This record gives sequence, structure tokens and C-alpha cells, in this order.
Amino acid sequence: MEQTTEIGKVQQYLTFLLAHDEYAIELLRAREIIEYGAVTHVPGMPACFRGVINLRGSVLPVVDLAVKFGLTVSEPTKQTCIVVVEASLDHRPTALGVLADEVNQVIELGDRQIQPPPAFGTRIRADYLRGLGEVGSGFVLLLDIDRILTVDELLAASTPEAFADAAPEGGSGMECGSS
Repeated sequence: MEQTTEIGKVQQYLTFLLAHDEYAIELLRAREIIEYGAVTHVPGMPACFRGVINLRGSVLPVVDLAVKFGLTVSEPTKQTCIVVVEASLDHRPTALGVLADEVNQVIELGDRQIQPPPAFGTRIRADYLRGLGEVGSGFVLLLDIDRILTVDELLAASTPEAFADAAPEGGSGMECGSS
């Protein structure tokens, strides 16, 4: 929900932890938060794709942003969840799941509270960021969900052929390689 105040246009963001860092996405892009459960591994998918889940009869790709960003991959805990987000694929909304170590809170940021992404100094590529949101005396990294995955990666995850040989994943589901 957007509103205007003395600090400019205000937007809400959903914050979550990933490898001990706090990230945020626009709240309107987050469709729901679901408990982390069985993810079916799909051979041949990019390493950052954990696999797929069945979400009310639909196949939903699950992306491990820690792998995508080259961060330390955490073992699942009771707080691990999947944030179902809406990304844009060729200007069409596409649902996918994003693995989060823990969802924190919803925050409101005005335009003046958002700084441009730094050219250096973050553990992820600057073009994945919309900016840095000022929260208290610190910052939260605001992700640009449409830039995190390339069109080719999303297409690979969205095609029925990608799921033809899907088999249940063994072990803890944390055996992803780096991208």
C-alpha cells in the first residue's frame, strides 16, 4: 500500500534474513509465505533453483538466493520458509518461491529513506538491488526481484519440459552447488 507523507511516497516492504543479512522486497510483490517443506529436485536446472513444489495444484519453482548470491547456504530450521513472489517475465507476472532463512517484518520506507545501491561493498551484485533502505541506524538491502533472475533462468524454470524428469530430492535439500 502506497501513501504520501512528509518523507515522500511511502511503500511497504517485507524483510527477511538470508545468510545473516537482511533483505527486503516490495510487499505488493510478495503473494504469501509458506512453511518450508519437501522440494522436488529437477535435474538440469540452474544451481540456484532448489527445485519445485506443488502449490495448490500448480508447479512453483523455488529459488535459493543464497546460492544465486554466492552466500553461505544455511541448513533449514523451523523459521525457514518460502516467500511466494511475483516476478516479471517478458512483462508477464510469473510466480516463484524464494527461500528465506527467516521472515522478519513489514516496514514502511519513504522515497527519502532509500539510497541508491552502492557501486561496491555489498556481497551481491549492485544491479540486483533497488537501493538501501534506512531502517533505524542501519540499512536493509532492497532487492529488485525482476533483475535477480535472467529471462533464460525463469524460462528454464517455467517450461513443462523442465519438470518431466522430476524426482523427490533426497537428504536435507541443501546439496545445491554454486551458480
